[in-house]
Amino acid sequence: MTQPRDFGFDEETGMLKDAAKRFLDEKRPLDQLRPHLAGTEDPYHGSAREAWFDQDSWSEIQGLGWHLLAVPENAGGVGMGLVAAAAIQEEIGRAACPTPLTGTLQATFVLREAKADKLLSQVAEGTSMALAIHGEDGSLEPDSTDVTANGTSLSGTSWYVQDIHKVDKFVVSANSEQGIGLYLVSAGDCDLQGDKIVDLTRDQGRVVMNGVEAEVIAAPGDGAEVLSRSLSAILTLLAADMVGAAEWQLQATTEYAKVRTQFDRPIGFFQAVKHPIVNMMISTDETRSLVYNAACAYDHEPQDALRCALMAKASASETASFCSNRSTQLHGGIGFTWESDVQIYHKRQMHSQFLHGDAGWHRAKTATVSLLVS
Repeated sequence: MTQPRDFGFDEETGMLKDAAKRFLDEKRPLDQLRPHLAGTEDPYHGSAREAWFDQDSWSEIQGLGWHLLAVPENAGGVGMGLVAAAAIQEEIGRAACPTPLTGTLQATFVLREAKADKLLSQVAEGTSMALAIHGEDGSLEPDSTDVTANGTSLSGTSWYVQDIHKVDKFVVSANSEQGIGLYLVSAGDCDLQGDKIVDLTRDQGRVVMNGVEAEVIAAPGDGAEVLSRSLSAILTLLAADMVGAAEWQLQATTEYAKVRTQFDRPIGFFQAVKHPIVNMMISTDETRSLVYNAACAYDHEPQDALRCALMAKASASETASFCSNRSTQLHGGIGFTWESDVQIYHKRQMHSQFLHGDAGWHRAKTATVSLLVS
């Protein structure tokens, strides 16, 4: 099937994205987050931090139906595709919103690929989820797991799980004699151990299970294939978040260059400032195009979706690094201060840049996948 024009970004999706932007502009999640950041200036010493999020805002997001976007209609959802989910995720990234929506959307696409309609109805009912699919090596290969399954009883540790203190359930990859299976476990049945990360808007940690009873998503032997088909959606949603954050960095830096003066002129007058800002714009727009190309491929040309998603994540990681560095540098001293939002976005982008693999890994993987496709 040929991709539609404009990456399938139709009027309904545009209206949805605009509504999300207005909602998040009004809520201003970073203003709510900031009072809770005291004492977290150094993430690498002391105890692991649990990133704050506003439960009331999450309830409002659920009221708007964003968590339902990708849930099929027969499971109580809206039945929209990855393009619509990526549009919402871009706005989440632009606002640096602390929310379990990202993990819930990623888990939804895993459940969709597994055709687990009964479990998808839990998402429709408001259950938040996150992916617990990595072993200690952090590999994205579908058989990378340190969890074993004995029937529906899981034991072991899932590593690098995002927003572990925000979600209700985890999608867990576990190995058995029959192969990789996928399972759903309740957060309350697990031992959650936080990691020390630089991102102030998310928390990360390990999910430790010791004989935890689980619901089956994909039977042993089928889980690896489900994860492989889901990977493009997982990566595309993360890349969409990163392009949203890059857009904020671009706009914030542009506005600052208009009002900050040196030698009786706004600093934006000087080419040494103009050119990096233009390069930020070019990089952000390139990544955005790749993100929506990947989302559209997932919706309309699934055979090419993984290659497109790998390119999108590679570009997003490079854009995140470039825009973060330029935004901080062009803001001067204030960009490094605790009072500035610039450092919050920089840290979020640093975390996202390496999450699920950095640009180099995704470029190498793209080459491998492209050779297989050709």
